Amino acid sequence: MARRTKADAEATRNALLDAAEQLFQARGVSGTSLQDIANAAGTTRGAIYWHFKDKADLFNAMMERVTLPLEETLACAGNLSAANEDPLPALRQSMFQALAKTALDEQTRRVFEIATHQVEYNDEMNPVRERHLRVRNDCLEHAARAFRAAATHHGITLPVSASTAAHGLQAIVNGLIQNWLLDHGGFDLRRVGRQTIDAYLVGLGFKLGARASPRRSVHPA
Repeated sequence: MARRTKADAEATRNALLDAAEQLFQARGVSGTSLQDIANAAGTTRGAIYWHFKDKADLFNAMMERVTLPLEETLACAGNLSAANEDPLPALRQSMFQALAKTALDEQTRRVFEIATHQVEYNDEMNPVRERHLRVRNDCLEHAARAFRAAATHHGITLPVSASTAAHGLQAIVNGLIQNWLLDHGGFDLRRVGRQTIDAYLVGLGFKLGARASPRRSVHPA
């Protein structure tokens, strides 16, 4: 019986998150009330407060359903630097994966569209902004760590700091996704993304596919 109760609670939570995704995309976050979400999910407003503290808490839970796998992939690229392995292939692949998942997975696309175009960072949603900044900073740290280690493995000196290189890579990926979301089908996100990211990495001095041989140190951060 306890197992069934837990399963029912999880089903209700997922129904609320599914309803929130649909309504946030259609009406915007500020234009959607918790009562709207409860009605769409076929439950009560009280059920929302059983699972979530407020709208911002619900929004963050919705984001975590699709962003955590991408964040974990990027973290793996950064962690390879501590294992004395070349992290560039993993870093590159994590960017490709983010673009591919956005292009091919409907839920990921919907949530990214909401986070990009349908949310206002007002007082109510300040926890969402704080989470966004925390995730962004974590990703930048992982990418910078990966760039430092990759430069050492490839025997190159980056033309900019590893931190600047990480900011540039993030700007490319975010910019590609945001522009693609504005005009679905306007360009091939995966193809253009791969070409743009590879051009950026080559511009930093990496020879893609080349075997790494540690020589010089990276430009200081």
